Amino acid sequence: MIYNSIISFWLMAVALGVFSLPAVPATPNEAASVVVVYNRDLPDSRRVAEYYATRRGVPPDYLLGLSLPKTETMSRAEYDQQLRAPLLRWLTENRHWKYADPQAPAGLPVQASIRFAVLCYGVPLKIRPEPALKEPAAAALPPALQRNEAAVDSELACLPGSVTNYLIAGALPNPFHGATNVARLHPTNGLLLVTRLDGPSAEIARGLVDQALAAETNGLWGRAYLDLRQTTDTNYALGDRWLATTAQMLWRMGYWTEVDTNAATFSAGYPMSHIAFYAGWYDEHVSGPFTLPEVEFMPGAFVYHLHSFSAASVRNPLQHWAGPLLAKGAAATIGFTDEPYLAGTLDVPTFTANWLGVGATFAEAAYAAQGNLSWQTTVIGDPLYRPAARRPEERHADLAARNSSLIEWSHAKVVVLNLATGLSPLEIMRYLENLTNTASSAVLTEMLADLYWQNRKLLDGLYTTESALQRGPSPQQKVRLYLKTAERLQFLQRYPQRLACLEALVKEFPDHPRTAEVKKEMAELKAKLAKPSP
Repeated sequence: MIYNSIISFWLMAVALGVFSLPAVPATPNEAASVVVVYNRDLPDSRRVAEYYATRRGVPPDYLLGLSLPKTETMSRAEYDQQLRAPLLRWLTENRHWKYADPQAPAGLPVQASIRFAVLCYGVPLKIRPEPALKEPAAAALPPALQRNEAAVDSELACLPGSVTNYLIAGALPNPFHGATNVARLHPTNGLLLVTRLDGPSAEIARGLVDQALAAETNGLWGRAYLDLRQTTDTNYALGDRWLATTAQMLWRMGYWTEVDTNAATFSAGYPMSHIAFYAGWYDEHVSGPFTLPEVEFMPGAFVYHLHSFSAASVRNPLQHWAGPLLAKGAAATIGFTDEPYLAGTLDVPTFTANWLGVGATFAEAAYAAQGNLSWQTTVIGDPLYRPAARRPEERHADLAARNSSLIEWSHAKVVVLNLATGLSPLEIMRYLENLTNTASSAVLTEMLADLYWQNRKLLDGLYTTESALQRGPSPQQKVRLYLKTAERLQFLQRYPQRLACLEALVKEFPDHPRTAEVKKEMAELKAKLAKPSP
């Protein structure tokens, strides 16, 4: 059976170093390795903290309420006095972190049971610049780095070593960048894994853990979308390389992956359905399909847009990227509170390899993929979120045993994995043809239709695309299927049927961003059909 090739594919990928088997299973005491920090002056902040603790099983006395500013920004003094120092004191006094000399903590803790910190809705996002803070050593930094503002998350990640002075200005090189042994990411080595449950509302913040748990139970399913710029500017080529490499990795991990190589970002009319993973750049504010009233994020979706100020605010649902993406239903994102410069942004392939390949937690993957600490990165989502802890064949068996409708996505993964390993398309088409799930699945039927078309089985490709329209597609998938059907009818010169297809699209989706363009095509087609035959 084709599904058995998953195992051989997984082993081959490990041997080639593409990614590793899930090697970091969730541990029973993981919830006891989390401190949940909330703003005690905001009732909603406490409610988010209590909800997270209940859902994840965090002990109630691991919740820490602090009196903090209610704004997204705080001064350096407020950070030191109201967040950093009280948290460190709580960790040491409760013996979650033990130093060689408990009376005079210095250096790194020698023991630490708390590895993760969750900052809840209401905890400030960023530390304001302090022009009056003068550090003589900062003069040796490049002028662009002689700045002392920072994301709260990134600064607090340095907490284990904060009893020893370090340069506040600029960025600290992250010694864990590229790590695949995520057990190294530990306070005894100098790192606290800090993420936040945040967003435009407390309700959205609470939902992040619900989504994480849903994806851990059922899998992170759907499609991947990568938006490159095809830039020729060598100063920015790194961003495209990261995204192109990630696209290849996701395909080889079993995600049907679509790559846009236009200089512009995905247009609003691009039919982006079933979003499990998105990464792209470089618009200042949320754009394209993410501006539609409904965005088709799958449960647990990770969404990342590379822009210097993508998380300048997370509470605003209309500006930048982090807030709008969370408001539309993303489960996790990573952004920047101020200019990080390209090398200081997320190393997306390393993140993807650790999170979806190795099976690391969201926090572990995020911090292994950052070049700098004490800088501008904020990590938004459940730190324990681990969608890839189970082997794919185990997940498949579980979905089948529960008769879950999500089994269609596991079969889709089989198809993509086998395409990635070079299995004959004829064999894969036969697999889909013989699969009983295909007859009721728009997802699998569309995949079969595309394989037919790509392999010159044109009539089968057309008829199967039309069949997919009748098998319960999502709204954006339905738009895509209408457009594909129209294109295939055009290729086969079936113009009256093409006109009928476009008319059906406009009738069903009158407000879609492509409607004006489609109406223009319809007018041209009607004029063509009205001309008498020569």
